[in-house]
Amino acid sequence: MNPAAVKQSSVSLEVQLGRLRLANPITVASGTFGYAREMAGLVDMARLGGILPKTITQNPRAGNPPPRTIETTGGMLNSIGLDNDGVEAFLKRQMPYLAGLGPAVIVSIAGESREEFTRLAARLDGVAGVRALELNVSCPNVSGGVDFGTDPAMCEKVVAGVRDACSLPVVAKLTPNVTDVTSIARAAEAGGADALSLINTCLGMAIDWRRGRAILGNVLGGLSGPAIKPIALRAVYQVAQAVRVPLMGVGGIATIDDAMEFFVAGATAVQIGTANFYNPTVSIGILDALPAALAELGAACVADVVGTIGGKGP
Repeated sequence: MNPAAVKQSSVSLEVQLGRLRLANPITVASGTFGYAREMAGLVDMARLGGILPKTITQNPRAGNPPPRTIETTGGMLNSIGLDNDGVEAFLKRQMPYLAGLGPAVIVSIAGESREEFTRLAARLDGVAGVRALELNVSCPNVSGGVDFGTDPAMCEKVVAGVRDACSLPVVAKLTPNVTDVTSIARAAEAGGADALSLINTCLGMAIDWRRGRAILGNVLGGLSGPAIKPIALRAVYQVAQAVRVPLMGVGGIATIDDAMEFFVAGATAVQIGTANFYNPTVSIGILDALPAALAELGAACVADVVGTIGGKGP
């Protein structure tokens, strides 16, 4: 790559994630952008590469008892518990609005069984505006379903079942709460995943030592934000060496430098998560800075920098 030969205005931001093409690699992570209505007037939605709404399940879920969130050093813990109104309410109340925003809508789904995942996939197949599915097999603060993200054989079966049940591109969201994330990644790839998201939150907890009790109502929760970025980068780097499908990097991204680190580590696209809570316009700021950052490396497109990390530092 020759930095002097690339003009910022000529840089292409389009990326390909298996069968899913995005206008640019900047997307917003599930659970951090609501159903996008909350951000209306704050974010130019049409400019985003993709929107991942809050995870939906087959039937309504009340979620976990409060307190559900707490700030921590360098991030936050959440134990929402996939609180949602179920797929039918989502299709009636949320999807028409999401479909009219412009970006690719990647619907996040979760099930307590392989059959539930496949039923959800079949129900969403052909729905106007749904461009892809993200399989949440990795939420750390619900009971039921998380085994799909920690057992390679189960993960492969879920992904394969969804592929058989619908024609939509499939993205499997993987957990860092395993001994070897590459084994899960290879299983998801074998099942037919178009792409992988790395990572979901890291399991953690917070304690009120004066009262001798856990602060979260569910005791344990998922840690997100800047504190987990080094873990997410490590997972993306390792998985990029182990599979051939493209990756979406997630975890602690709040600046253009963060995003570029994920691209160089091996991600083709990124999801902005916790940063949306304190700076709703962060995704657009990163998008605005992306052409110059790519041109600085002499890259004509995002793919030119994906996985370009070299060896050890000086």
